[in-house]
Amino acid sequence: VQLQASGGGLVQAGGSLRLSCAQSGPTVDNYGMSWFRQAPGKEREFVAGIWWMGKLVAYSDSVKGRFTISRNNARNTVYLQMNTLKPEDTAVYYCAASKAGYDSRVAYDYWGQGTLVTVSS
Repeated sequence: VQLQASGGGLVQAGGSLRLSCAQSGPTVDNYGMSWFRQAPGKEREFVAGIWWMGKLVAYSDSVKGRFTISRNNARNTVYLQMNTLKPEDTAVYYCAASKAGYDSRVAYDYWGQGTLVTVSS
């Protein structure tokens, strides 16, 4: 399984970006898919997750109400719509897949390479 994250870039505070995570190889249709991020000098943190049926989602408190995670299993792609971006959202964003769930408590089996999001003030 390979996960390819894309869509990062430079945006002004208050702006929006949409990240994509394309999966190739054996299917991960029955996996939970999540986004994590790691800012410079900080530990990696959970951002959002979605179960394989797409109806169960989880968000960190810091992005709740601003970010939306979704998935298109037919296209083997997971999305993270990020609105009202803040400078503190600046980080490398990673997508990950887990058989066990879709939140911060489970172990993840596969990781993408990361895409950089920079939010200027």
